[in-house]
Amino acid sequence: MKHSILLHEKDDDVGVAVADLKKGATVGVVTLEGKVAGKVRLVSNVPLGHKVAMREVAKDSKVIKYGRPVGRAVQEIAKGAHVHTHNLKTLRWSV
Repeated sequence: MKHSILLHEKDDDVGVAVADLKKGATVGVVTLEGKVAGKVRLVSNVPLGHKVAMREVAKDSKVIKYGRPVGRAVQEIAKGAHVHTHNLKTLRWSV
């Protein structure tokens, strides 16, 4: 199994693709320290540098990356799904 997702914090909802990832593949996840953090079966293609859901995320839930909320899910997000502007709204400029 190839390690293709980098997880910044062990409890993050999303990791970062370190290569272009294809739907249906099962890929490994590692932490910044290089520790194995499991595996994920991809339910969508995920481009290099984009976020991948590490678990199911309910609609309107905050999405955690870097150990802190980075956005709100605007729809339900499946484990292994591409997480980007189509299903995540940033919290950075929210009022």
